Amino acid sequence: MFKNQPKGLFALALANTGERFGYYTMLAVFALFLRANFGLEPKTAGQIYSIFLAFVYFMPFVGGILADKIGYGKCVTIGIIVMFLGYVCLAIPLGGGSFAMSIMILALVLISIGTGLFKGNLQVMVGNLYDDPKYADRRDSAFSIFYMAINIGAMFAPTAAVKIMDWAQKSMGYSVNDSYHFAFMVACASLILSILIYYFCRPWFKHVENSVKQAASTGQKVEELTPEQTKKRIIALCLVFAVVIFFWMAFHQNGLTLTYFANEYVYPVSTGIQSMSFSIVNLLMIVLLVYACFSLVQSKSATGKSVSAVVAIAAIGVLVYKYLNISADGVDVAAPIFQQFNPFYVVALTPVSMAIFGALAKKGKEPSAPRKIAYGMVVAALAYVVMAVFSKDLLSPNLQAEALGYNPANEDVDIIALKKAAIENGFTNFADPNVLIFTYLILTFGELLLSPMGISFVSKVAPPKYKGMMMGGWFVATAAGNYLVSVGSNFWGTMPLWGLWGIFVGVCALAALFMFVMMGKLEDATK
Repeated sequence: MFKNQPKGLFALALANTGERFGYYTMLAVFALFLRANFGLEPKTAGQIYSIFLAFVYFMPFVGGILADKIGYGKCVTIGIIVMFLGYVCLAIPLGGGSFAMSIMILALVLISIGTGLFKGNLQVMVGNLYDDPKYADRRDSAFSIFYMAINIGAMFAPTAAVKIMDWAQKSMGYSVNDSYHFAFMVACASLILSILIYYFCRPWFKHVENSVKQAASTGQKVEELTPEQTKKRIIALCLVFAVVIFFWMAFHQNGLTLTYFANEYVYPVSTGIQSMSFSIVNLLMIVLLVYACFSLVQSKSATGKSVSAVVAIAAIGVLVYKYLNISADGVDVAAPIFQQFNPFYVVALTPVSMAIFGALAKKGKEPSAPRKIAYGMVVAALAYVVMAVFSKDLLSPNLQAEALGYNPANEDVDIIALKKAAIENGFTNFADPNVLIFTYLILTFGELLLSPMGISFVSKVAPPKYKGMMMGGWFVATAAGNYLVSVGSNFWGTMPLWGLWGIFVGVCALAALFMFVMMGKLEDATK
């Protein structure tokens, strides 16, 4: 899967991995930080969270328009610097007063602007690598690899956030509230790594940093489209953008209502083999095992097969050792840690999905990118069916919090201790951790069908003169979905949990239906 790809792909993917690691480390604790540091109600915290996500994903539209004029590489560099300043502002502990709130808002603005300059334009550069006919047939697989690299950073982020906060509390004596700032410091460090990778490897992709306008001024050949072709492509892209709004509305509940659910409803301790899933080391071993097995089958040299076999055996050995040494007391389950499962599944399942679609492509049966997106919406709906079924007998959030004696405005509250105390008093209104673990698995299948394929579709279909703008359009759709994330927090505590999850079942199902109805127009635009 990595063979015959341009070196620039791997350089850009690694640069993005560093940036995404920092972003998801921050995001893993951000909603909880808002409630603990400023004493905000779930609805208010949810509004801030969703507005921030909306701006993070809206600004690439502005960044794309700018990059179409001044170049993609220049915008990427400026973006990293601006993001870094934003994370520095978050990393400074200023308390919970109005001044701290002002600095936090400034930080969110800087992070949004920086991301707008960085994220979309980096992906345009990846797509530009595949405008070369030599690589054109590898575009979809390239974006799958690129998306996998993003999730490598995201996979380690929740563990980094939890571990650094735990260290700050136990080794340095900081309160739970103050320890959040150490997670934001990790984001600062990751951006430094990202910019180092970008500039060290720049010779591999420097030729795709220029916009079409810049390329034309230097005499490079640029694809020309008729006004009718341009219109047809833009309409097709806008139809896709309209649909993915509802996917991101449902998907990004992972940092909001699904985190609230993990925090207040999931059993506080995991035991037995299940407890192994909460160790990033074990998840890493599973990833290594998956890739080693694929390499063992696909490698054509004896050396390659031998190395793959050794890696697979070593990974199995570590997993067996960890299993034999499982703690009888189990492990505490912190809410942010659940956010490691989605990126873990992405990284582990990407070679599986690529192998499946590769086999279908050889038979001429691979679904088109728009069809994959429609299937992804169906799968997302199924994920929330699971949540609705397993939430049917649980208390509503306001009653749950009352039963636990939980007040998130208390900066030193230990929710795990509260849940353990409730269990000792005979309270049993908890969900098994496997409910969320399985839900994230299903959501990830949907994401793999929709997100990398959608980005690939945009890079392929976008009219050359509007590449930055159209890639920004993908993020505007994501922004709209992220703003609608707050729908979940608006209903948190005012309706039964199964009804809340039912909202997301409905919107995903309707979006999938719309995609299938418009399929003809969408597939025609790719011809």
